[in-house]
Amino acid sequence: MDSAAGLGHAEEVTKKALFLVAALFSCLPFCSPPVALALGLIFGLLGANAWPAKTHLVSRELLKLSVIGLGFGMDLRSVLHTGEISFVYTALGIAGALALGFFLGKRLSVSRNATFLIAAGTSICGGSAIAAVRSVLDAGEEETAVSLTTIFVLNSIALLVFPLIGHSFGLSQRQFGLWAALAIHDTSSVVGAGIKYGPGALVVGTTVKLVRALWIVPVTLLAAMLLRRGTETVKTKWPWFILFFLLAAWARSLFPAADRLWDGLASLARIGFCLTLFLIGAGLSRSGLRNLGWRPLALGISLWVVVAATSLLLIRSGWIRI
Repeated sequence: MDSAAGLGHAEEVTKKALFLVAALFSCLPFCSPPVALALGLIFGLLGANAWPAKTHLVSRELLKLSVIGLGFGMDLRSVLHTGEISFVYTALGIAGALALGFFLGKRLSVSRNATFLIAAGTSICGGSAIAAVRSVLDAGEEETAVSLTTIFVLNSIALLVFPLIGHSFGLSQRQFGLWAALAIHDTSSVVGAGIKYGPGALVVGTTVKLVRALWIVPVTLLAAMLLRRGTETVKTKWPWFILFFLLAAWARSLFPAADRLWDGLASLARIGFCLTLFLIGAGLSRSGLRNLGWRPLALGISLWVVVAATSLLLIRSGWIRI
């Protein structure tokens, strides 16, 4: 028994050591966001995540800190201008995606709660929107897990394929940033794709995506009124990290003499995003994929393809631009 216990302890130590080495590798300058995500997925799918219970919490908080850090690399006037222009695009896109999601969900016989969660995750900002909307739906653990897994799988695919599609269609950096922000689910993958595509895509993509994230609160309140008929007090959280992102951009604009400092903080934020993507990838498990089921996945894929294709067509035709 002592020998078996000792062997088990050695395996656990090795597992933790390998996980830490991979996490450190994702922080190196030559490790791109897609590579960091792919590396995390390997650990997750092989069951080699040494801290599965803590991975989600750490990645969520690290994502917020990294978004704030990116603000130090952006000019506040450009951020506000981009946000002002994109406000109508995001509003119309969210409304259209939610309506289409309910239509497809009914056709595919997906439960009401799962349909709303997947539609909210697709139209707003992935896992964050699902977590917020779940609070007013009384959605069960299985419905939530299925919705999160659906969005996560598609979000991971988007980070890997969107830059390739953008180059094949000859999208400019501003066009790609706008498309990524309108069509990719999570902020982490929007930023990762922007970093991969170029600095202009990063600025536009991050700004427009954060404008979309602001819609978490009104959509959550709408869900409460429509699906719970307003019978209970709704508690939801404002994405306060967006305010700190704007304050970081304001600091750079107000003190341009400290550009070296701001650039250093923005570089740290990019490293933080790669580590975030590694941790997000490591959070996916084989059991989660087995429990997914084809109907929610079909709903997520159908909705995502329509949103991505429509927004790409409108951007290329010049109907929406930044």
